[in-house]
Amino acid sequence: MPRLVFLVGLFAVALWTGTSHGSTEELKIGAGDAAAENILKPIKEAFESANNVQLIVIESGAKVAFADLKRAGVDAAAAGIGYPAWLELMKREGAEIEDPAVFQPVTIGKDHIVVVTNRDNPVKRLSAEQLRGIFSGEVENWNQVGGPDLPIMVVWGSLMPDTNALFVSAFLAGKPLVNDVLDATTAEDVRANIAANPSAIGIGPAGILDGSVASPETPPLSRDITLISRANPPNALLKLLEFIAGDGRKFIKATE
Repeated sequence: MPRLVFLVGLFAVALWTGTSHGSTEELKIGAGDAAAENILKPIKEAFESANNVQLIVIESGAKVAFADLKRAGVDAAAAGIGYPAWLELMKREGAEIEDPAVFQPVTIGKDHIVVVTNRDNPVKRLSAEQLRGIFSGEVENWNQVGGPDLPIMVVWGSLMPDTNALFVSAFLAGKPLVNDVLDATTAEDVRANIAANPSAIGIGPAGILDGSVASPETPPLSRDITLISRANPPNALLKLLEFIAGDGRKFIKATE
């Protein structure tokens, strides 16, 4: 991740050497699910312990996170989207960024969007065509894709707009998402609902995978995880970027 290392070096030059180390700093980051599940939440405990910084992760999605950064409600925003696409998203959502040069983007990882099923589901592989059928509602029973005779329940996270939009664009080929979904919120909530329901299926960042759920083989779908801040970022954010590029890498779930 050469670009991250380079930018961390530039940021480090700006560190204020007179900062007191006697009190805990607070760092607020608005985040999409890819950034939260793959990077920020996995490193949180170790980062806080090593740097005397309280890391507050606000899972709000790319649009709200950038809007919060713009109004100085958070110190940085991070999401599974490249910076040019992020700017296009804000414009499309009626929250255009008038002066993009005010903000500094850096790629801090890469996420693979995964399909998640109940761990007892025997289906090990789903094609792009099968995914389109399942998530559009044309395929209604697991026995249509080699599974048990169970109606398919799609779990959909309302606080995962970036992940949802990329998946729909990649696999639904213009078809609308099935109307009858089980509403969830965060990626963690999607996982919990799927773990509790044998007929459930959903999507999320790779970081949510654990022993409570399964993930069938599907066509790959990946995206950059970008962090943006204003010029002259706070000392705590510089510490975070250095930690991500260095000692924190062993905790990160995102892959290159």
